[in-house]
Amino acid sequence: MSFNPELCRNESEVESKLIVQYLLPQLGYTPDTWHQEITFGKIRLDFLAFAAQAIPFVLDANSPLSLVMEAKNPKQNLNNHVHRLKNYLISLNVEYGLLTNGKEIRIYQKSQDDIQLVFQCAGKELDHRIEEMKALIGRDSLKEKKSTDNSETQTTENNKPNPQTISDPSSETKRQHSMKVIAVYHNKGGVGKTTTVVNLAAAIRKKGKKVLVIDLDSQANTTFATGLVKFDDEEFDDIKDSNILHVIKSIDFDYISEVARKSNFSNPEIDVVPSHIDLMKYEKELNEIDNSRLILIEKLEQVQDKYDVVLIDTPPSLNLYARIALIAADYLIIPSDLKPFANQGLVNVKEFIKGVNAFRKQIRKAPIEILGVLACKISTNNQFVKHTLPKRLETIPKRYSLDVIDTVIYERDDLAKCAEKIQLIGNMEIAEPVSVLDFKPDSTSAQEFQLLAKEILQKIGMA
Repeated sequence: MSFNPELCRNESEVESKLIVQYLLPQLGYTPDTWHQEITFGKIRLDFLAFAAQAIPFVLDANSPLSLVMEAKNPKQNLNNHVHRLKNYLISLNVEYGLLTNGKEIRIYQKSQDDIQLVFQCAGKELDHRIEEMKALIGRDSLKEKKSTDNSETQTTENNKPNPQTISDPSSETKRQHSMKVIAVYHNKGGVGKTTTVVNLAAAIRKKGKKVLVIDLDSQANTTFATGLVKFDDEEFDDIKDSNILHVIKSIDFDYISEVARKSNFSNPEIDVVPSHIDLMKYEKELNEIDNSRLILIEKLEQVQDKYDVVLIDTPPSLNLYARIALIAADYLIIPSDLKPFANQGLVNVKEFIKGVNAFRKQIRKAPIEILGVLACKISTNNQFVKHTLPKRLETIPKRYSLDVIDTVIYERDDLAKCAEKIQLIGNMEIAEPVSVLDFKPDSTSAQEFQLLAKEILQKIGMA
């Protein structure tokens, strides 16, 4: 088999004739070891090939020997696309990237936080240099390198001291930072706020961080979503007398520890301070208490040695409870489905934050740091993702002067199904939701929340 670059007249032909028909087979990648048009958040890869991992595929520190292939139009200058390839390799922890327009083939290798060119040839030279490419990024070569790296890792592990001789044998990531409090807020409902809170909490927990989730919405969606509602009749309501309302009203300093409940929504478990519909009727009463906006700050200070990250789910309104959350938080995530009303609501969100920051200044607390707008509940329609989504994402910084979080959470069946799991107890059907990372850990939705957790932890200095 040989390759003639003159046969590639556009990007589609570079993909089909050079990559699919020639390069992938020549490099030893069978159809079950490569994938086309893979999407991770805002990143859309032309091709992703694996040396040892195929289906399901996972991108993490344990699978660094994957290969990204990006095809461009023959008329395009490859220099204009190197920066984007660098972003792909570093963001997804992929070691090698191949960039080509048919006339030229380049291979880059990730090196810490940068990439370096390790191979380059003209398309017409490809037949004569394919063996060099095989030695560098061929599937067999990468499998051998993977095996060697694993052996070296195992040797290192075997030489480590017995964990029992170490003073702290816990497998949990040891906290070197103070507790970080993140509010998740938008004043429009139905934008994926609760889905974001609970699955992000699970993803952060799986990274070894100790996580507390606080539900400050009287609709109690997060309380339901984390499986704390084990009754179908108000007579058996065991949350009514022990929820976030009692934390806010209590004069006890460490009342969070009394109210927080373990939730097996995620494995490992997360702690959740539940909400209750009664929260709604006490808002006026709490508004008349001078220090009601400060109580959550004080309560969180009492548990700052128990948790690494606190996620607060807020009501989709401009009410007292949203204000309490944003005053107590260090950071803010603004989830949005990017539809017109959600975008228009960003004006209200910014005005609300402005008022919150004015109050924070009075109590000598720094302005809340906005981590960005998180695109979620996004359609997976190919034409929408390719053409409409980029325009909507570009609108956020241009029109509203807000950053956009790189990760995108798409609307997928797995996210709905994991929330709908039930448990039969006698004749009762009790909700038994699980995180998408526990429901289907190899799903694309799980991958997206893993990427989101990684991005958020980097932004708050806890990566």
